[in-house]
Amino acid sequence: MIHEVFMPALSSTMTEGKIVEWVKAPGDRVEKGETVLIVESDKADMDVESFYEGYLATIIVPAGGNAPVGEAIALIAETEAEIEVAKQQAAGNGAPTATAATPATPAAPEPVAASAEPVAAPVATRSDRLVASPRAKKLAKSLGVDLATLTGSGPHGRIVAADVEAAAGVASKPAIAAAPVTPVAAPTPVATAPAAPAPTPAIAPGQFVPYSTFQQAVVRNMEASLNVPVFRVGYTITTDAIDRLAKQLKPKGVTITVLLAKAVAATLVKHPLLNARATESGVQYNEAINVAIAVAMDDGGLLTPVLGRADQTDLYSLARNWKDLVARSRTKQLKPEEYSTGTFTLSNLGMFGVDRFDAILPPGTGAILAIGASKPTLVATADGLFGVKRQMQVNLTCDHRHIYGAHAAAFLKDLADLIENQPESLTL
Repeated sequence: MIHEVFMPALSSTMTEGKIVEWVKAPGDRVEKGETVLIVESDKADMDVESFYEGYLATIIVPAGGNAPVGEAIALIAETEAEIEVAKQQAAGNGAPTATAATPATPAAPEPVAASAEPVAAPVATRSDRLVASPRAKKLAKSLGVDLATLTGSGPHGRIVAADVEAAAGVASKPAIAAAPVTPVAAPTPVATAPAAPAPTPAIAPGQFVPYSTFQQAVVRNMEASLNVPVFRVGYTITTDAIDRLAKQLKPKGVTITVLLAKAVAATLVKHPLLNARATESGVQYNEAINVAIAVAMDDGGLLTPVLGRADQTDLYSLARNWKDLVARSRTKQLKPEEYSTGTFTLSNLGMFGVDRFDAILPPGTGAILAIGASKPTLVATADGLFGVKRQMQVNLTCDHRHIYGAHAAAFLKDLADLIENQPESLTL
């Protein structure tokens, strides 16, 4: 029997996916539950597993290609004898159909392809076979490296070429940069000062570059935001106290980003309306305070990793969680619930030296806080003299359907009071 492999829906908003890599090659044996390919959804790369045993007979959509959700992208034959029949079927019809080609061909291929569950551990634990990229397998054979002795650095523990080269003592690029994901620059930390811009491919004048899957998701979200009436409120916050605290906590892995997220979460406890969202019939108050923080991807996309229940989580756990989220976001290994469950969003361009900016409200949330750079500023002191203090500008964008100006102002006032006068409380 021949089975169709369909492009799976990896999220509720996904309409099409991009094939990052075929883990299996035509003719390879496929076990039930074994990873067959990697698909890029609108926010992450995920392993796709087979529901059937057999042989990958033919690939209809190659790596790098896009396909709508539900479209056939490959055929799996249950026996080696059916491989050639499947190839003829795909070549003759351009896509599999339910019409039998010969008496030996099944009356209708059963549409099954993939579970879209992200694999949290190396997929080798789901079967007795190691998962390695085709190039890694070839290198291992030529260099005499036993794949069973390696720990993969690719998505979900996949063994990639750089792992084999490292084991053989061959100079190579860092493993994470060689992972079989979309071609992006090597991951860089986002928590501290901005890194130098990653080199971008040369674009010829007049060249057309289609949106990536990430960028398409951003476009849809921005268009949805146009239907929401918003207003913006700015505030100046003195940061001398929290800057001193950040310097003290930096050796413990706590960054200013994490401190600000914790401060926002603590303030939202007093202002639940800012953590709520508007619906057609009323205001939906969220059960948890989940702070999403915007992270720009090197290929032009945007992710918002979420610090769940940030008000109830201690500062040091938040710092560890954030470091892990950022690392996995760079290789697109976040699970959907790790980037789509934010109830309030932070966008910090201050690390790039930006003084102030307005942020666009993400769909499904009530507010987003745009954070500018903290800079030395000449100010008048309480005793009537002049002094230099570090200050930053923040702008709050709110959904005007349920949040009004007084609500936004009260939130910003309390946030400023916490940051300026009692940041040490964030460590309790």
